[in-house]
Amino acid sequence: MVYAVVRAGGRQEKVEVGTVIQLDRVKAAQGETIELPAVLLVDGDAVTTDADKLAKVTVTAEVLGDLRGPKIVIQKFKNKTGYKKRQGHRQELTRVKVTGIK
Repeated sequence: MVYAVVRAGGRQEKVEVGTVIQLDRVKAAQGETIELPAVLLVDGDAVTTDADKLAKVTVTAEVLGDLRGPKIVIQKFKNKTGYKKRQGHRQELTRVKVTGIK
């Protein structure tokens, strides 16, 4: 079993070949291939964390499309002052499918 932990959009994701994950928006068109930097590689019993060896590891992924995350409502309120503020946010995301770990 081969899997890798990749750095993606300020987070780390555990991926295998065929895994579909959502990343922060990537400037790539649908169908393009992107590379994700590996932080850890597990190949059976061998665990690789050495930065020099991981520089040679490539994790490729195909862009499936762009989407937006769920709406988050931010509300602020201060008692007895008449202050209230309401704000919404939807994160821009990109869905990718891992195609290879080499």
